[in-house]
Amino acid sequence: MVKARMLEVARDRLVLIWNLLFAPLLMVGMALVFSASPQTVAKVGVLGEAPLSAETYPFLGTPAVQFYRETTPEEGILKVERQSIDLLLDLRSQPARYWLNDDSAKGRLLQQLLVAGDSRAQAQPVSGEKLRYADWLVPGLLALNIMLSSLFAVGHVIVRYRKSGYLKRLKGTPLRAVEFVGAQMIACLILVVVITAAMFTACNAMLGLRMEGNYLNLLLVATLGSMSMIAMSLLVAARVASEELSGGLLNLIAWPMLVLSGVFFSLDGAPSVVQALAALLPLTHMLDAGRAVMLDGAGLLDIAPDLLALCAMTALFLALGAWLFRWTQD
Repeated sequence: MVKARMLEVARDRLVLIWNLLFAPLLMVGMALVFSASPQTVAKVGVLGEAPLSAETYPFLGTPAVQFYRETTPEEGILKVERQSIDLLLDLRSQPARYWLNDDSAKGRLLQQLLVAGDSRAQAQPVSGEKLRYADWLVPGLLALNIMLSSLFAVGHVIVRYRKSGYLKRLKGTPLRAVEFVGAQMIACLILVVVITAAMFTACNAMLGLRMEGNYLNLLLVATLGSMSMIAMSLLVAARVASEELSGGLLNLIAWPMLVLSGVFFSLDGAPSVVQALAALLPLTHMLDAGRAVMLDGAGLLDIAPDLLALCAMTALFLALGAWLFRWTQD
């Protein structure tokens, strides 16, 4: 069954070509979309529980600057080093402290505005290489490709098998349901990981991506993330026999992850409700772990919470999918 499924995919060359070109084409499109001047010209992280308003601190009323609450100084300083944010402001101390990157033109401009309103603020300069948007975006595009390939390669295909009567014929063979579902998962996992590795290699060759961590750790993240997405697709494929309905349900699953998981933009500064919902999605954990490995050089212990979350979600989705699975519609 694994061999049959892989041969079926390999013979559809147009799908394979599209999967390989998806990330580069989408990256070019996103670069064109974001080439316009944004309304927000700078981003500042703030440490402290006080409201983010000019009444609390005059600098917080600076127009065209996005202020958000940072959780820990360590995370904020790392973002300043990579120039993911332009300045980190600590309002917990008196006088206030702030961190800026000496190589950031926006950071120096914000420093002048800050000191003009509070001359006692203490500077804490840091240094670091600027993080390119491509380095941050490519992991999101690869994770997005994993999500779409995993959801539709299993969920849509099994529904098509059920609608065409293929599953009904398989039911009359010694093949058990767990063996069939397992074969579909293994075949899809192999194909998704191989295609994603090829896409990563191509993007790395063209862009020279930043890679601070271990490639094996990144492969483990991609594998566990793919497994969780494939298992999630079984919830749709378990009983549905309509390809139109399955397509709608799979899109209903995919779009919230696309919007809430931080594929194209950071969730820093998003409402706490949005961040809580994002934590329930497997794509969020795959992206957080993947970016931590690539951009921060995180090890297995650092990304262990995300990996455990992916394993738990995979087990839950598999259990529900196996319980709901039916060979035929009736």
